[in-house]
Amino acid sequence: MASLRDLKKDIDYLIFEVISDCFVYSGMHPENKSDELSAIITDSVNFRNDLIARVNNPDGKDNPKILKGYYKSVEKDLLTGVDKLFTRLSTISSKK
Repeated sequence: MASLRDLKKDIDYLIFEVISDCFVYSGMHPENKSDELSAIITDSVNFRNDLIARVNNPDGKDNPKILKGYYKSVEKDLLTGVDKLFTRLSTISSKK
């Protein structure tokens, strides 16, 4: 497992990529979908805050096995959550 610092950087990087892609799409297509894009951005920020809170407040601090599994689940949730956010953005862009 990577360090907690690296996990937090990964969270910030991936969420920033989602938000950045939303702004790029909005800049290229300013005529439509601004409400849906702002909803994705809001959900991304809330998701990031939730993940950072989970990393900062782990369950089972005394048991290394539980802690390792806990951080693996956070990492898995990060990847699936970011994938869902990108999928939402893709459906908006494919509707055009």
